[in-house]
Parts: sequence; C-alpha cells; structure tokens
Amino acid sequence: MITSSVLVLLGIGFTSAVILAVASKLLYVYEDPRIAQVEGVLAGANCGGCGFAGCSGAAQGVVSGKAGANVCVIGGESVAAKVAAIMGLEFASMEKQIAFVDCTGGLRAEDLYHYRGVSDCRAQSLLYDGSKMCPEGCLGFGTCVKSCQFGAISMGPERVPVVDPALCTACGACAQVCPRGVISIQGMTARITHLNETTDCLAPCRQRCPGQINIPRYIEQVKCGDYAGALETIRERIPMPLSIGRVCPHPCETACRRGHVDEPVGINLIKRFAADWEMNRGAHAPIPCAPDTGRKVAVVGGGPAGISCAYFLRRLGHAPTIFESMPKLGGQLRYGIPEYRLPKAILDWEIEGILNLGIGVRHGQYFGRDFTLKTLEEEGFEAVFLGIGAWMNLTLRIEGEDADGVATGTEFLTKVGLGMDTGIGKKIVVIGGGNTAIDTARTGVRLGSDVTLMYRRTRDEMPANIEEIEGAEEEGVKFLFLAAPSRIVKDGNGHVTHVEYIKMQLGEPDASGRRSPAPIEGSETLIEADSVYTAIGQKPELSCLYDDSGQCTLEETRWRTLGAHPDTLQTALPHVFTGGDMHTGPALVIIALGEGRKAARSIHQYLTEGGPHYPSNLQRQLIPYTMFTDVPDVGHRAKAKPPHLIDCDERKCTFGEIEGALSLDDVRNETARCLRCGLTCYDRDIPDGSTCVAAECIKKR
Repeated sequence: MITSSVLVLLGIGFTSAVILAVASKLLYVYEDPRIAQVEGVLAGANCGGCGFAGCSGAAQGVVSGKAGANVCVIGGESVAAKVAAIMGLEFASMEKQIAFVDCTGGLRAEDLYHYRGVSDCRAQSLLYDGSKMCPEGCLGFGTCVKSCQFGAISMGPERVPVVDPALCTACGACAQVCPRGVISIQGMTARITHLNETTDCLAPCRQRCPGQINIPRYIEQVKCGDYAGALETIRERIPMPLSIGRVCPHPCETACRRGHVDEPVGINLIKRFAADWEMNRGAHAPIPCAPDTGRKVAVVGGGPAGISCAYFLRRLGHAPTIFESMPKLGGQLRYGIPEYRLPKAILDWEIEGILNLGIGVRHGQYFGRDFTLKTLEEEGFEAVFLGIGAWMNLTLRIEGEDADGVATGTEFLTKVGLGMDTGIGKKIVVIGGGNTAIDTARTGVRLGSDVTLMYRRTRDEMPANIEEIEGAEEEGVKFLFLAAPSRIVKDGNGHVTHVEYIKMQLGEPDASGRRSPAPIEGSETLIEADSVYTAIGQKPELSCLYDDSGQCTLEETRWRTLGAHPDTLQTALPHVFTGGDMHTGPALVIIALGEGRKAARSIHQYLTEGGPHYPSNLQRQLIPYTMFTDVPDVGHRAKAKPPHLIDCDERKCTFGEIEGALSLDDVRNETARCLRCGLTCYDRDIPDGSTCVAAECIKKR
C-alpha cells in the first residue's frame, strides 16, 4: 500500500521533471564547440604557464579573443597551427622567445645589509629596495627559480639566474616575479630593437659604445669558446664585426673600468678575433630573420649606415633595396679607408654574407637624378632611409687652391680604391689632422712619395686616432705642426710648386676644448710640393634633395646636415628616415652602424605599429654613479698586443694588412682581464672583497 508520503515525493519528483523539461527548452545554455576542439589539441598539461586556469581556461580564452593561437607555452608551433586552423586563422611561424638574463651582479654586488629572515627577492626589494648595493642588479634569492614550472632556471654559483634555452617556454612567470627587471622575455625582434635604458645592467663600456653592443656578454662568450654565440651577440647591434674590428677607434675602451687599474681591456681586439674565426672557417654563420612581411623599403646609400639599416630591416622581415651610386657597396669603408687598414677582399666577404639574407642592390643610381622620393613611392616603397654620407669636402679658401695638382684627400683615396691613376707627385703636402689626412699621407708613402703632413695645431690636438698617428711616424711621414696654409704657389702652366704657410701659436681653448691657433705675423714660409691634398673636413651633399624649383620638403640644419628626430631619426616626411654622416656629419663608422640600426627600428615600428616610439628612460649620457675610478682588489695583468704582420720598412712599399688578430692564448688572456662589470659590481681577485666601490650609489638610493 502506497503511503501518502510516497505519493507526495512522487508528485514533487514529477513536478520537478516537468519544470526542468520546460527550463531546458527556455533556458538552453550554448557552449561554443570550438572550446572543446581547442582544448583537445592543447598539450593537456594544465600547468597554468599561459596565465589561464588550466587548458580549459586557455581554450575559452582563445575562443573569446582574450588569447591568441600561440596561447600554449609548451605546445610550440605545432599546437599553435592546430589552434589557428580551428579558429580559421592564418598561421605564421612564431619567433622563438626565451627568458633573457642581463645581469652579472649576484654575489659580486656588495651587500648594504644582512637580514637573514627574508629569502625572497620581492620581499627584499620592499625592504629598502633590497640588500644589494647595485640598484638594478639581481638580488640573488632565486624567486624566479621557484616560479618556473618547467625547470628552465637555476641559480649559478654567483647567485645569478641561468636560463636553459631548451627548457624555457617563455611563459613569463620568472619576469613577473622579478622585482628588479633582471629577467625579460625576448625574441630576436625585441633584442634587435632594444635601445639602452638607464634601468639596464650597463657596464661602462656598453654605455660608451655608439653601437650599444653588449660587450661583457660577447667577451664572456669568447672566453668560454662560444665564438658563434659571441658573433650572434655582436650582430644584434652591428652587422659588420670584421670591418669594425679593424677600423674602430674603440671609444668603449676609454670608459673601461679596468683602465683605472692598469690598461683597458682590448675590447675591439676580442671582437676581431671572433669575426676572424668565422671568416677563417670559410663559411658565413647563419643569421636568423623574421618571417617575410612583404613591406618594401628603399635604402639610399650603400655605406655603413645604409648597409646596417638594410641588414636590420631584413632581419625584421622586411624587403630592403639599397640604391648606390658607386660600383660597389661600402661607402667610406671601401673608398675612404686604405687597403692596409681594411683589405677589400675582407670587406667583400662580409658584405656578401649580409646581402645573402635577401637584400636587393641597384648600383649606379644617383638620388635626385635617377630616382626621387616620388618615384620610389610610385614603385611601391613604403618607407625610405637616406644615408648618402658626407662626401662634400670643405675648401681652404686661399689663393691658388684651383691649381693643378691640388685635390682633396677623399678624392685621392677614392681613386686609389677604384684603381685609377692618381697623378700623385714625388713631393706631396697633406693638409689636415684627422683620420682622412693620416690615411692620405700613409697611402702617399706607399705610392713612393715624400710626404709632409701640415697641421695648424700640435700633435696633442690632432683628432686622428693615436695608433694611426704613430703608424704614420713609423712609416716616415714628416709632420709640420703649428702651420696653416696661406697660399698655393703655381707655375706658368698652372701646376702647384709650393705651399706658402704661416706659423701659428696656440691660444686659449676653443669650443671643442682644444687650444685655438693664432697666426704669427710675418712668419710666412714656403714648402715645395708637386701634389697637395686637403683633408680639413667634409659635409653631406644635400643639393640632391631639392627639386627644379629649389624647394625641399625636408629640413636642413645649420650644420648642413639632414634634420631628424634625435631618437627616432624620422624626418619632416613621416615615411622618410635618415642616419649616419648625412644626419650627424662626418663621424665614426661605429656611429653610422648604430644609427642604421636605430633607423631600421623606427622604420619597423612605422610599418607595423603606425609610427616610431621610444622609451622615456633612454641612456644618452654616461651614468654618473657607475663612473667611479677607485677599483680595489684587482691585480695588474698585462694587456695583449696585436701582432704586426709587416715591419716598418716593408709597409712603405705594400698595401698589405698591417695588424693581425690575437692568438688563441692572447685572447684567453685578454678575456680574463675583463672584470665582467655591471653598473657598480665587477670581478675581484679576492673572494670576500667587501670594500665599497661607489659611495655615489648609496647616495642615489
């Protein structure tokens, strides 16, 4: 017999079933079937490294548009391709990213205090910004290691995190927990486009390098025998280590902290060793490039700035074409620097490796005559880089300068570079004190002439590299200091016979810091010469920018250079950028290479992000608190000297390369001299050195 209670329960159950049946029709909850499909192709690790609560959350994020096809940090390209297919997206190959550690502090950075109760970097950072003296360096407690779910990070012996690239998934957990920004997630594009910032771990040499090369990193790689890795580090900033390793005056070495102990590290010699290693192998190392974007960029000028800009544009995935007026690329590297300093076979080999990336070249093309900004735009070029260089020579503005036998040093060197007859005489006078004047004089010696170099100041004020001045002295160039040309004397046929000069005396320093020369009245003197070469300065030739009506849409500065934003190098025309000597005036090759990368960075942002931008904390000047001169606990160690391949007497009759690369033993010694500096820390010769090396740092904090 069914009781009343059972009937009540049956009634309630039946009523509920009816309600649910009706609700299922009225309140149907739809779930996008793509969520299950996406979850089905994910790795299934539920690790949370993607930032979502497991693979289910990640799948929902993809379908809702909160995450991309590459959401899975451990699945790689194969999983991303499957997710993209489900979502109906076109899949492009992803750029490999890993955690990057740019800090060499750790135990080498001195302690401000010892507090054993806090062993977490974040907590230490909250406590007086951390226990370490360096303001941006690693605190060394390994919070990043604990955050990594894939075992890709460990703490090295100096309490600095070490990343295993094979295990790193670029999930970003380590970067999120690091309070000092020591760890960042970077791919090739980020590394190439990064500009030095004041919060970076910048050793003094890195701060001083115009190319912003990570010098301590590549020195450490050479020290460990990782020459390919060292080249990769260098080429993230400049494309021509072979050439720059021979011609760079290494301004970085003037800021080397080791120089306050004995002598600066031979930074450029180490760079050349790595570059020569690659060349001597006979094969160009592979250089990765981002997937093609199809964006066309015209690079006007095939000198160092143009080559650098085209190189980095190609690595960023774009399609650059170089327009060059001369028969070969190289600019002043080819036509202004003599063979004995930079053999052209080496330059050719290096340029070949760059062009092999897929860079187009059009020779014999003069801007303003064969093409213009308008025709480039009509041809489909979306951006233009102007890097024509400074080929226009300044004149002496004295009587007789138009005499036969008088030419500029750059004209002379260009003829030598092209293999043309120079018409050089037996007794030549070179006027000037810079590198072009020295190169002209030393080349004249090799062509069998008796050479006198005339300069209006003294040897100490010469702007030429000291190594070049010493080389000229060794080879027999005569120097006539405190002498300024006042007249060129010519014969009845209009050919130079003498240079009249007036003797000078030094007065007070001028705006450049050098003492101003003043003439001594009545001291005019003649010196015999049948060839005279002037090398008193150059400037860019900007007439090519003007149209037939004399109008120019770009800005010309009062220094006769092309005006542009100092950080983005963008001109008055948004799609036109500049760099190198056309922007700075005559400057070092390393500056031109650095500006080429900076311009490529801005062009990339213009093409892909709508316009160039830059961080507010750019490092423009040397950081004062890092420039201390008291460097205790470091013993003296002799600096390696590059071997001379040709002795002084042989140099006078050959254009063979003078200096060789360091030997393996010498480069090991030289890399061991590097102190692996951070902002304030450095390697010491005693394990427990605790002397404060930068009181300014504590004041800053």
